[in-house]
Amino acid sequence: MTFNPNASLDPGQITDRRGMGRGGGVLVGGGGAIGIVLLIAYTLLGGNPSDLGPILDQGTVTGPGGSALATDCKTGTDANARDDCRILGYVNSVQKYWTDEFATSAGAGAYQPVNTVLFTGQTTTGCGSASSASGPFYCPTDKLVYLDLDFFAQLRTQFGAKGGSLAQGYVIAHEYGHHVQDLLGNLQSASGGTGATGGSVRIELQADCFAGVWANHAASTGLLQPLTDAQIADALDAASAVGDDRIQQSTTGQVNPDSWTHGSAAQRQKWFGTGYKTGDPAGCDTSGAL
Repeated sequence: MTFNPNASLDPGQITDRRGMGRGGGVLVGGGGAIGIVLLIAYTLLGGNPSDLGPILDQGTVTGPGGSALATDCKTGTDANARDDCRILGYVNSVQKYWTDEFATSAGAGAYQPVNTVLFTGQTTTGCGSASSASGPFYCPTDKLVYLDLDFFAQLRTQFGAKGGSLAQGYVIAHEYGHHVQDLLGNLQSASGGTGATGGSVRIELQADCFAGVWANHAASTGLLQPLTDAQIADALDAASAVGDDRIQQSTTGQVNPDSWTHGSAAQRQKWFGTGYKTGDPAGCDTSGAL
């Protein structure tokens, strides 16, 4: 995907913790109390929430000052040249779309923008300690998206995705889809556990669908040029690469639908495609047949 060269980027939507390590200068309030939080939207990789370590109470999170993003990522030209600026551009575009969508949807209220936290290695979150192995995820406790940029290399080398700019956009839009679910109350009402038709899979597939809806409207946000068929193919390829069946087959040689948390490769492609074709969040109802 190509960003419009003269589009203005808003670095205020990124908190840059890269190079800080776990807790390095990051303040998390709450006195270290242990709690249990909803973490259906844990990761595109289908990981075990226990991998995130101790669960922390919600608190105030502050990022480092003087981030290079503020000086280096100003326009669409920068987004076309650098990965971190590109992620910023996608965050800006996704949140611009949902801000406009909520404003025109009766009963939806106002969209509440949230930051993406870039980190390297490991960091502290409202949902506990996270590492690069956690994959990208949305934490509903502190309402932040967390991402180590090394994940995109892992997406190609470990999971066999082709990569590409819109593959990155798909990942960002999927995580913000969880934030939209949080605002709509979908995360809190989800139930049914794991498995091919369980609540967790339905939540993840709806987030894939919301990502497709954003892709349909991406050019209308003013930050991006119209999508090409090749770019949509990259996004569909990324969705397939992180299907539960693909991951299980490559890691264990067996496929067990009863343990799925995110959906099969075919399901993930189907629901991203549904969102992209319809461009309508109302078409992302995964409560019925998947």
